[in-house]
Amino acid sequence: MSRLLGGTLERVCKAVLLLCLLHFLVAVILYFDVYAQHLAFFSRFSARGPAHGLHPAASSSTNCSRPNATAPSSGLPEAPSARPGPTVPVLPPCPDLPPGLVGRLLIEFTSPMPLERVQRENPGVLLGGRYTPPDCTPAQTVAVIIPFRHREHHLRYWLHYLHPILRRQRLRYGIYVINQHGEDTFNRAKLLNVGFLEALKEDASYDCFIFSDVDLVPMDDRNLYRCGDQPRHFAIAMDKFGFRLPYAGYFGGVSGLSKAQFLRINGFPNEYWGWGGEDDDIFNRISLTGMKISRPDIRIGRYRMIKHDRDKHNEPNPQRFTKIQNTKLTMKRDGIGSVRYQVLEVSRQPLFTNITVDIGRPPSWPPRG
Repeated sequence: MSRLLGGTLERVCKAVLLLCLLHFLVAVILYFDVYAQHLAFFSRFSARGPAHGLHPAASSSTNCSRPNATAPSSGLPEAPSARPGPTVPVLPPCPDLPPGLVGRLLIEFTSPMPLERVQRENPGVLLGGRYTPPDCTPAQTVAVIIPFRHREHHLRYWLHYLHPILRRQRLRYGIYVINQHGEDTFNRAKLLNVGFLEALKEDASYDCFIFSDVDLVPMDDRNLYRCGDQPRHFAIAMDKFGFRLPYAGYFGGVSGLSKAQFLRINGFPNEYWGWGGEDDDIFNRISLTGMKISRPDIRIGRYRMIKHDRDKHNEPNPQRFTKIQNTKLTMKRDGIGSVRYQVLEVSRQPLFTNITVDIGRPPSWPPRG
C-alpha cells in the first residue's frame, strides 16, 4: 500500500513540474513578443525626427498643404531657411570728383526747347524732378529752389541744361519751382524761404539747398552743386558782368547753403519787394554770423544769362539801400521764422515740382522826391 501511495505522489510531482515548466516557456514567449512590438513602435518615432517625437500633437495639427498655414512655435529658435531672400545691394559712396564730367559746355538759347524733348533726354528723372544715382550713394540730398513767375521759356532751357549736369555730378536732388501767384511786386528772397520750408515738408532728409535764378545756366559742369563747410556762391562770373564779380560783396544769382547754415542766418529777408538788395542782405547775414563765403575757381564759375525783358512788377526797391544798412537790426526778426504765405497748389511735373503760393502784398512806399 505504501509503495502504491509513493508511486502516485511521484507522478503528481512530475506533472506539477512539467506544468510549471510549460508555464515558464509560455511566459518567456509572451515576453519577447511584447518586447518586439514595443521596439517597432518606438522605432517609428525615431525615424520621424526628435522634434516630432517631442511634440506629436503639433505635428498632427499642422496642415502643410495650405500655402498660408503657419506651424505652431515650439519656443525654440527656427533654423535659417536654405533659400536666402533678396538682399539690397550696398552701393559705394559717390566720388568727390565724378568721373563723367565734361568740363566747359556750349550753352545757347536759340534752338526750340519743348518740355517733351527735355523729358526724353532725362529718362532717369522721376516725377517731381527727383533723381538718385543708380551706382553710388551721395553724401548729400540737394534741393534746388527756383523763384519763379512768367518765365516758362527760361525754365525749359534751364531744365534742358541743368538736369544732365546734376546727373553727371552724381547728385541726389529735387527741383522745386516756387511760383508767385498774382501780379503784385516780385519778392525773390521770400519765395526762397518758402521753397526751403516746402522742400523739407516733402523730404526731411534735404541737407543742402541751392538757390538759383531761372535765367542762369552754368558753363562748366565741374562747378559742383554741393554744400560745404561755408556758404557757397556759384555764379561768380556772369556774361552780363563781363565774366567777373560786379563788386566784392555780390552774392546773387546762384548760391548754396546747408540746412544748418541757412537756419543760422535765420534764412533770407522777407521785406525786399522788387529788384535788388536781398542778396546784399544775405551777404551781411553770413558775415555777421562769422561765416565766410566760398567760391569756385573763376575758370569754372562762369554762367550765361538768358536774355529777357524787364518785368514791370520787379522794379528796384527804393528802400533797399536803407534796409541793407540795418541787417544787424532786422535779421533776428525778419527771416525764416517770420515768413507768412499760403500754398495754393502743388503740382508734381515730370521734371520739377511746381508750388504756387500767395506771399501777400508789399507795403505802400512813400513817394520818392
